[in-house]
Amino acid sequence: MTGRFGRCCRIAAALLTVVACQSASAVRAATPHAPPARATDVVTWAASGNRVGQSTAGQGYRLVVRTSVGGTGLRVRFTNAFGTRPLTLDGVYAGLRARGAALRPGSNRPLTFHGARSVTVPAGAVTWSDPLPRAIPAGADLVVSLYTPDAAGPATGHFMAMQTSYTARGRHTAEESGTNWTGTTTSWWYIDSVAVRSSRPAAGAVAALGDSITDGWQSTTDLDRRWPDYLARRLRTAGTAVQGVANEGISGNKVLADGLGQAALHRLDRDVLSQPGVRTVFLFEGVNDIKAHTGVTAADLVAGYRELTRRVHARGKCVVVATVGPFKGWPDWDPAAEAVRQEVNRFLRGSGRREFDAVTDFDRVLRSPYDRERLLPFLDGGDHLHPNDRGMRALAGAVDPARLDCDR
Repeated sequence: MTGRFGRCCRIAAALLTVVACQSASAVRAATPHAPPARATDVVTWAASGNRVGQSTAGQGYRLVVRTSVGGTGLRVRFTNAFGTRPLTLDGVYAGLRARGAALRPGSNRPLTFHGARSVTVPAGAVTWSDPLPRAIPAGADLVVSLYTPDAAGPATGHFMAMQTSYTARGRHTAEESGTNWTGTTTSWWYIDSVAVRSSRPAAGAVAALGDSITDGWQSTTDLDRRWPDYLARRLRTAGTAVQGVANEGISGNKVLADGLGQAALHRLDRDVLSQPGVRTVFLFEGVNDIKAHTGVTAADLVAGYRELTRRVHARGKCVVVATVGPFKGWPDWDPAAEAVRQEVNRFLRGSGRREFDAVTDFDRVLRSPYDRERLLPFLDGGDHLHPNDRGMRALAGAVDPARLDCDR
C-alpha cells in the first residue's frame, strides 16, 4: 500500500506541477506589463521639432546626426508637426558619413514606409520609417538624405543644430558622393528622432528636456560638445542600462509659457514621452521663465516642475531635475530674478529631493566661488549665461549615471 500510495502521490504532484506551469504561462501571456524577452527599441538621437522657416519644393537635404547608442533595425521619425499642408518625402536614404557630405561607400541604403519608397506626412503629424536591417554603431555620424518634390508652407525641424548639414537642388539622395551637395544648412529639416533596436533587453534612454544650454549654444559647432553629447560618451562606458540620449533642448524655451518653441509642459508628450525606450527625463529648464521680467515666481516654476513630474510618473518614467544655473552679467539679469532663482534652487536642494527621483546641482558646478551669482569665468562661453565646451563637459560630469538607470 505504501509503495502504491507513494507512486500515486508522485503522479498527482507531477500533474499539479504541469497545471501550475500552464496557469503561470497563461497569466504571463495575459499580463500587458510583462517584459518581452526580445531586443528593445531605443532612441539614439533626437532634436525637438519647431518651425524652421518655409519649405522649398525640389530641395534635397543631407542631414548629419550623431548616434548615442548602437543597434540594428534603424528607424527615422519624420515630422510635419508645424506644417499646414501634407509633406511628401521621396527618395529617403540613410548612410554613414565619410567626410563632409560624402558617405562611406556601400553604406547609403533606402528607407521605406510600409514598403513604399515615398511617404506623405499629414499636417501636424509625424511618421516612422520601416526598420532598416543593418547595424549602426554608437557615436557614429549618421546621414539621412531626403527630397521634397512639392513642399510648401511652414517647415518643421530644429533651427539651432550646431551641426553643418548639406543641401542640393534636385534628387541626389541615392548618391554617396558629396559632389552635388554644395549648399549648407545649420538646421535639421523634417526629422526629429532616430531609434535602433538594442540587443540588450533592459536597454533604455534618457531625454534631456531643456533650453539653449541643453541645445548646445556656445559649444563648438560640428564637434558634438553639447552637455548631452558628453553624457552620451560617459554612458557608453558606465555599464548602466541607460545608454541612449535624446537631446530635447530648444533655445529660448520655457517650462510654463510658449515662445521660442512650445513650453516644456506643452511639448512633453510629442518630444519626450513618445520616444522609444526613454526611462528617465532630465529636466534642466527655468532660467528663461524668470530672467526676462516675466513675473514668474518660484512657486510658479516649482508648480510647473511638479506638473511635469506628475505626468512623467503617470507613464512609469522617472524625473531628474537640475538646479538653475547662474546668469549675472546677462542683460536680463536683475536682483529680483536672482532671488527667484535662489529660492527655486533652495527648494530643489531641500524638500524637492523627496518629490523628484533625483536632483543634480548644476548651479554648484557652474558658479564662481567668488561670486555665486556668476558663471565661473573658466566655464563661461562669453555671454555669462551659456557654458563653453569645458562647462558643457563639467555639466555632463555632474550627472550620476546610476540615477538615470531608474525604473518605476
